[in-house]
Amino acid sequence: MARMSRSVAVELLPHLRRARDHIDRHYAEALDLDRLARVAGVSKFYFVRCFEAAYGETPIRYLTRRRIERAQDLLRLANLTVTEVCMIVGFASLGSFSTRFSALTGQTPTGYRDRWAARGGPHVPGCYLFMRGVFDLGGTTGHPNRNQRDSAISEKPQLSAES
Repeated sequence: MARMSRSVAVELLPHLRRARDHIDRHYAEALDLDRLARVAGVSKFYFVRCFEAAYGETPIRYLTRRRIERAQDLLRLANLTVTEVCMIVGFASLGSFSTRFSALTGQTPTGYRDRWAARGGPHVPGCYLFMRGVFDLGGTTGHPNRNQRDSAISEKPQLSAES
């Protein structure tokens, strides 16, 4: 993508980077321009102009691209349905996911998955990903759930010191 010719004030770059990093970490969540502008600490319209000038694409296009890139990883490596992948990466509609995926990759999500499956590479079973707590779908974010994955609850009652 061609970069815009407008320059961005050097002082603003850390703020834009913070917002871009926020997108990278929270791509599966419902992100909107108001929230991203708050992360950057600037007004919404100024944020959009500066983000596009600095990175060559609008924040929402960047978010969509990151979601599609993550979907490509999951379609290649995990044994998940296209619908499951769609929800995990943060799309609310299978139709919009398929349209954006096709526009950015040149093929449908199913075609992409099938092409990689034909190569015979190993797939991580989807049930394993969900059992291990890699994805927390309860909150509909599909965002990796690191806290639950690494914690356990003892089934045995704790004995008090008085027993």
